Amino acid sequence: MRSLTVNRRRPLSVVLALAAGSVLLTACGSGGGVAAGQNAVTPQGPGPKINIGPDQHRIHGVKDAKAAALVPARVRRTGELRIGVGAESSPPLSFYATDDTTLIGVEEDLATLLADTLGLKPRFDPLSWENLFVGLDSGKLDAVLANVTVTEERKEKYDFATYRLDQLAMEARKGSGWKVRGAKDVAGKTIAVGTGTNQEKILVGWSKENEKAGREPADIKYYQKNSDTYLALQSGRIDGYFGPNPSAAYHVNAAGRTEIVGTFSGGGNSVQGKIAATTKQGSGLVKAYAAALQKVIDNGRYGKVLARWGLTEEALKTSEINPPGLPRTTN
Repeated sequence: MRSLTVNRRRPLSVVLALAAGSVLLTACGSGGGVAAGQNAVTPQGPGPKINIGPDQHRIHGVKDAKAAALVPARVRRTGELRIGVGAESSPPLSFYATDDTTLIGVEEDLATLLADTLGLKPRFDPLSWENLFVGLDSGKLDAVLANVTVTEERKEKYDFATYRLDQLAMEARKGSGWKVRGAKDVAGKTIAVGTGTNQEKILVGWSKENEKAGREPADIKYYQKNSDTYLALQSGRIDGYFGPNPSAAYHVNAAGRTEIVGTFSGGGNSVQGKIAATTKQGSGLVKAYAAALQKVIDNGRYGKVLARWGLTEEALKTSEINPPGLPRTTN
């Protein structure tokens, strides 16, 4: 999936302040979150306290000889794994620490585990969404870990080793009493969504289903920035925001003003979407990635990383190579 993001390189304290619709979030204020000068998000929701400082104390992996032997010799010789990550700040996936320089997030943590297990040093390259794939195509990158969903169309050019469920979430104001399980629950509701996303496709489909059944369609809104979306949500101008579950879970935990009222597969009812380490088809790396990811799943390090970022519900038990992906979009 391609998730909605906030402006690149914006310091996280500012991001959280804008998202909560206040000038500055403080630990004792009504918005909760991160106090000025602090390097941790104080949980205002059900999630963990999150370190957002440059000193991450990452969970590291241990080289696994069997997985490392699957790495092509040309990559082993370099001693590095060149990994593309998102250049835009999208906590908790990939974003900049409080020094506005150090890349942190669940993607960086899992990429570090992957590289460690293969006996390689991770080298991160933050790129825009389209340039991540250009990097794979050109051979500049060995892998992309940037919340990429497996799709049937992408499988024509790329290989995938899965590492998280692709989950979407409907976020609403705290105490709304609203539960969303499908089309009926969004009838007549005003809902924000990102244009060109999987969640937009699902929401549009629900709205059409409601119209056919004689119910009100959803009133779908689009905003350029996440901060504008959350201001609209807090002010009551919209009922909900349908977006990536990781971002929603992080915002619920940090700001404490909203709640998740429904979660769904990024593939809708057709397939359970999965997020995967992505490499160029024929690079010879996908088996190594799957073996390394399975190793850290089995030894518990993977679970510790997801728990660290409040994403335990997106855990997989098995890293699959090129599983069924989201179906092609029909014109």
